[in-house]
Amino acid sequence: MAVSKNAELWLALIASVVAVAVAPHIRPQWIVAVAAIVICALYYLIADSRYPAIGIGIIAVLYAADMISLMIFLSTIAIVIMGESAYRICRDEKRKPLAFLAVAVIASFATTFYLGYTLYLVPLTGIIVAAMLKTILKKREDALLLECLGTAMTMLLFEDISYVPRMDLLIFAIIISFAFGIAAYEMRAADLSGLFSAALMGILIIVFSDITWFFVMLTFFILGSAFTKFKYDVKRKQGVAESRGGMRGFLNVYANGMVSLAAAILYGIYDHNLIFAALFLGSVSAAMADTTASELGMLGKRPYLITTFKRVPKGTDGGVTLFGEAAAVIAAIILCAAAYLMGMATQEIAVICVAAGFVGTNIDSLVGATLERGGYIHNTGTNFICTLSGGLFAVLLYILLL
Repeated sequence: MAVSKNAELWLALIASVVAVAVAPHIRPQWIVAVAAIVICALYYLIADSRYPAIGIGIIAVLYAADMISLMIFLSTIAIVIMGESAYRICRDEKRKPLAFLAVAVIASFATTFYLGYTLYLVPLTGIIVAAMLKTILKKREDALLLECLGTAMTMLLFEDISYVPRMDLLIFAIIISFAFGIAAYEMRAADLSGLFSAALMGILIIVFSDITWFFVMLTFFILGSAFTKFKYDVKRKQGVAESRGGMRGFLNVYANGMVSLAAAILYGIYDHNLIFAALFLGSVSAAMADTTASELGMLGKRPYLITTFKRVPKGTDGGVTLFGEAAAVIAAIILCAAAYLMGMATQEIAVICVAAGFVGTNIDSLVGATLERGGYIHNTGTNFICTLSGGLFAVLLYILLL
């Protein structure tokens, strides 16, 4: 069955609009789901529409089984299908992500208001995740399938949390987080996936915890980027520089920030328990110490392998130097002092997290010398273990000493 791409596009748009308009008025809900599945089956016959058909078909089944709400079902259609239509219509390659984002925002929030839904954080997270996945998966044939599932599951998670931030705080968080993300992108400190990842992380940190937590994370990002670019040409000639000019992508953002993001969300859910402040600052301190030790330590003498203390070439996973260790401690002190001065952490938590930064960066080196050198994990996995170790060590000291 052959259908032109223009006809396919308009059919998808019409079907999406009709679904959003009609679905809320049809009961029982399985009727809507069956209709959606039938339409998806027809679209499956069109080669270019197989994966979105499968994606929408899956969320239709989830809606029929009452596993996701009507809002998630329809918002996923609005975000992914309508956003994708705008992406394909836009002829300017550089503006395609903006077209996707703009239409996804309008379509999703129009759906939200139409349904009388008030948990605005839910569609917002879905929109940003969809835009992020669009930039990550654009070369994959099954991109739209994964976008559908990723968007729906993200919204399901935050709907289940049911956290309601102040509207003025949410708007402020959106503005400042995207301003930071765009600035990082323009300075080539982050690519598009990094932009959306950082924006999502910033919004969630601000609305679940406090703006000062975001500024602590921002301090790490600014200093880390500066250290990465410091004498970059020298490091590049030695073959030890970060790839792509030190530009961060989504893997780097989440490897270094997933633990701190979880800590911020838990802090908001569990009545601002300071144990989560220790988890947050401990993980960020470890990321700060590790980045500093890696980027500045490469400029010193040949490192020692942390497991054998034998000299190894620069850039070797698990290599450490006295200069790098000292720089890591100083960086952790600067970050934790900033957190204390901004009121994000108490003096005791700040001191604990300096130690957590030192422990985290050395665990990073141990993992690098063993698991990463052995090919069992990649650098992003090592970074995640570093931040998790730093955060958990801070929590342990908090429980034992405070």
